[in-house]
Amino acid sequence: MDSRLEEMTADQLTEQLKRLRDNLCDLEDLHSFTFNKTSLHIGSEKAQAMQDEFEMDCESYKKQISEIERVLLTRQGCKG
Repeated sequence: MDSRLEEMTADQLTEQLKRLRDNLCDLEDLHSFTFNKTSLHIGSEKAQAMQDEFEMDCESYKKQISEIERVLLTRQGCKG
């Protein structure tokens, strides 16, 4: 677990969680728009590179979200 998360207050963690979720949503919207709602032609190599980058970015956001949720749940468990 990231030691920086341990040092953050619950309010800071909640704000960070919201920011990460918003960023993930924006990334998914952009990806959807680029690949589904435009007539933009993208070469197959470029499209695959964009897809790979998208998947890596999503995984990174999801991992960070999961870590923050774990810290918040652990803190809740300690209080209850």
